[in-house]
Amino acid sequence: MFMKRFLALPAKNIPFITPNEEFYIVQYSGPQKVDVKHWTLKITGKVRKPLSLRYEDILARGSLQKMVTLQCIDNLVAGDLISNAVWKGVSLKTLLEETEPFSSVVDVAMFGADDYSDSIPFMRAMEYDVFLAYEMNGVPLDKNHGFPLRAVVPGIFGIKNVKWLTNIELVNYDYKGYWQKKSWTDEGTIKVTSRIDDPGAYNGIQNGYVLRGLAFSGYNGIGMVELSFDGAETWVRAKLEPTPSPYSWVFWNYTLKDQQPGQYRIFVRATDRIGRTQTDFMARAFPDGTSGLHSIVAFVD
Repeated sequence: MFMKRFLALPAKNIPFITPNEEFYIVQYSGPQKVDVKHWTLKITGKVRKPLSLRYEDILARGSLQKMVTLQCIDNLVAGDLISNAVWKGVSLKTLLEETEPFSSVVDVAMFGADDYSDSIPFMRAMEYDVFLAYEMNGVPLDKNHGFPLRAVVPGIFGIKNVKWLTNIELVNYDYKGYWQKKSWTDEGTIKVTSRIDDPGAYNGIQNGYVLRGLAFSGYNGIGMVELSFDGAETWVRAKLEPTPSPYSWVFWNYTLKDQQPGQYRIFVRATDRIGRTQTDFMARAFPDGTSGLHSIVAFVD
């Protein structure tokens, strides 16, 4: 098997809400064409009351709407495999409660129409912010993003946000999905990250120029973004722009001031609201996601 990757627009041009056609796509075996007339979502396993829900049953239930940024575990530092959308769907906790799970349940395994599967711990699934989405930015999901139903788990890499859901099984063991069987992370927790989008590398700037970028921490929210102009020795704070959701990325800006003419390597780092600071340790994607600090070279006139 292989993964297909499609990049979003260059980072410098991104809007706060990513248009559906520009939202990054990573696929296990290509988009699935699901006949919704014959589709059902089955919730089975270690439960007293299994559920079988048709598409119209899902739509008829009480809904919730959340802005959530998704990020691929294979996203490079300052990469494009990250996007932000407003999702609408049904609470996973509510559905699971209806099945009356046994106390022995450990994991919630999710299966897609593409034969892909992954899992999240039962305790995480029972938190209020995990849901199954059927709309993306005000319209039904398309075939690339999981129609008719996909998982949205804030703070967890995209590998665990299973698309084209067909079955959810509650199991009494640690379920290993496609990537876990290949020794990738089972937790999938998104790391604190940030990047500089403007100016681009090797551009000329002047005092008064406004540097811009974004930061993201999963579901804890960003508390601070800092810039360094002296090789990460000292740091100055950037201004965080308002965001309506703790689950979304944050845009930041900094007005350049009091910098002498010359060449600078500018670093950025973020700290989230629970005190996790972005690490400078450079790591590849395997096994639990990339890390490191983004920097650019700029010339101050």
